[in-house]
Amino acid sequence: MIVFSLIHYLNKPIYTPKVLYIPAGSINKIITQLQSKNYDVCKIDSLLLRLLGSPQSGWINMQTNVNTKADFLYKLTISKAALQNVTLIPGETTYVFLNQLAKNLHLNRTKLQNEFDKYTPVKEGALVPDTYKLPIGITEKELMKVLLNTSHKQMKALSIKFFGTYNEKKWFQYITIASIIQKESANTAEMPLVSSVIYNRINKGMKLQMDGTLNYGKYSHQRVTPYRIKHDTSTYNTYRHNGLPSIPVCNVSVDAIRAAIFPKKTNYLYFMKSKKGTHDFTCNYSTHLRNIKRATK
Repeated sequence: MIVFSLIHYLNKPIYTPKVLYIPAGSINKIITQLQSKNYDVCKIDSLLLRLLGSPQSGWINMQTNVNTKADFLYKLTISKAALQNVTLIPGETTYVFLNQLAKNLHLNRTKLQNEFDKYTPVKEGALVPDTYKLPIGITEKELMKVLLNTSHKQMKALSIKFFGTYNEKKWFQYITIASIIQKESANTAEMPLVSSVIYNRINKGMKLQMDGTLNYGKYSHQRVTPYRIKHDTSTYNTYRHNGLPSIPVCNVSVDAIRAAIFPKKTNYLYFMKSKKGTHDFTCNYSTHLRNIKRATK
């Protein structure tokens, strides 16, 4: 009777995503984590897993959405999902990154956007630039949950490091400043100087008038033209609107965040890219005009 009951149990169906994340840890911890996700597992599965061997950790390729309990437990011990490296570089927009994810992982771009919008009210700057090892076969929903949860934890930890607390509204004000710094700086060393120009212009009631703010969304890599400056009515257009854009321009590095929080103390109000590729900073408009003339000769 016991044998027949066990056979019946092992042939029961269990429903999971095709690609499933298993945390490192003891078998009991793994079963508890799976239970928390509402998967049909129990203490009996802990005992069976001990007979089969040690479960894999990380992303597991279950191959189908429905497995028998026997196949499910066996796959936990032998299977691993193939991983694809996808890099989000500092300064890149979420629009472009979602395109990259859809292409590299063969996912639906519209579903990615919908899941992104579902899991965060922050429309830009919510992702931490990094190289992510992502499983081939992951769903759009699971992917966005993983990326946004990972990024949120890192940002919260960084805020606590800098401020001792995490206030999302205040944090993303700094992310907005950092995103402009990221777009405008030629290198990391310039970031605190660009930050000082942003704060100095705001404090004097001057428009920022920075091209980088118009490299948002799908315009991430497009040259900013006089036509765009004149006709773009979005909040990103700092030639048209005073102050900062209402949301970040792009996803940002820790260096840019640090510069936004700790700007260099200067009187600089202007900067112009030189022929060397770096920027010349100045306090005076007349000197700024000379720098423009020198750079465009």
